[in-house]
Amino acid sequence: MARIKAALNTRKRRKKVLKLAKGYWGAKSKHFKMAKQAVMKSGNYAFAGRKQKKREFRALWITRISAQAKVNGINYSKFMYGLKKTGIMLNRKMLAELAVSDKEAFAKLVETAKAAI
Repeated sequence: MARIKAALNTRKRRKKVLKLAKGYWGAKSKHFKMAKQAVMKSGNYAFAGRKQKKREFRALWITRISAQAKVNGINYSKFMYGLKKTGIMLNRKMLAELAVSDKEAFAKLVETAKAAI
């Protein structure tokens, strides 16, 4: 039986890591050991960042809705409560988009929410 050497697999694995580390500063893009550590750390940051992105966008939408609701004379929590009572099932992303781009439609939603409270 022929002996299979590990050099090919090792080279493939190392090239894959170095390709991911391309553009990193200094030895992190050249030396396998440092590149491996940097790629693992950046993967952790990316994983956490995907979760943080969702939180940050939700906070942004709530801030936009709240600001426009205050302009129309109601606070955020009462506005959301009124929408829930009327059965209007718009998510915060769409409400924030209405608050920014279509202020008249948002004002109508505020009026329906006020009437329901």
